[in-house]
Amino acid sequence: MLDVRRLRLLRELARRGTIAAVAEALSFSPSAVSQQLSVLEREAGLPLLERTGRGVRLTPAGRNLVGHAEAVLERLEQADADLAEARGGLAGALRIGAFPTATRAIVPAALIALARRHPGLEPMVSETDPAAVAHALRAGDLDVALVHEYDFVPAEPEPGLATEPLYGEAMYLAAPAAGASAPPGGPVPSGDSAPSGEPDQGAVLRTYARAPWITATPGTLCHAMTVRACQAAGFTPRVRHQLDEFATVLALVAAGQGVAVVPQLGVTGPADPAVRLTRLLMERRTNLAFRSGAGAHPAVAAFGAALRAAVPPDLAGSRAGT
Repeated sequence: MLDVRRLRLLRELARRGTIAAVAEALSFSPSAVSQQLSVLEREAGLPLLERTGRGVRLTPAGRNLVGHAEAVLERLEQADADLAEARGGLAGALRIGAFPTATRAIVPAALIALARRHPGLEPMVSETDPAAVAHALRAGDLDVALVHEYDFVPAEPEPGLATEPLYGEAMYLAAPAAGASAPPGGPVPSGDSAPSGEPDQGAVLRTYARAPWITATPGTLCHAMTVRACQAAGFTPRVRHQLDEFATVLALVAAGQGVAVVPQLGVTGPADPAVRLTRLLMERRTNLAFRSGAGAHPAVAAFGAALRAAVPPDLAGSRAGT
């Protein structure tokens, strides 16, 4: 009989690529991971891994077994959800991953509602970049998380995970207002407009093709979004500053340090007269992510319901019914 814990290790190896990465993610030693995978091979009765220099890769039998492991782990999540439903009364820890703008604007109200309805539940929020959520969920470090995607950075399907839509946000080009300290090299005037009469997104971005840009740090979806949107407009942005906190980004825009693309929830507090915001024809969409099979778990479902009730009505996705 195949051991589920070893199947999970094999699944993680397929996703992370190296035994060292699996060991680090699951708090094992590399030798312990290797030993458990060797036992799994003996249980399977044929090789699941093959050496490639210093690393390993899955054999065809190993890749096939990973597919079965995904199905087994999903059924176990469903079984856990059924048992939690049968026990009644939510209690214990619920580990939540969320990115900063959602944590500030939506999660607090959701936690208040959750505490009123399920006082025995202990939500534990960790700031988690959406790019790191998949591994954290599969490793069991998180139970549920908020993730986002952009029009120019669509989310790739993640084996072993499922998502549900929550809301969408407008996106804005933030630039120094007229009379404020303008960034060197821009803007370049443009009168282009879209067929709807709205400013053409490419034209808006090209207006600042020669200006310095402020982006998120490389490796984040926010950074990729800005770069790809500019490239779609016909230029590669000249990045001067790399910051992940949108309030700081807007402060630098107001100081004439560059221009940036920011989401609706990144624009908070009173309007800054030194910053001009131009609506773009693109959107950021936020989803709730969890392990496949866990969507019916009462704690996950309760948190999802609390989040939806906390979404401000002016967000695009709430109007669209997502």
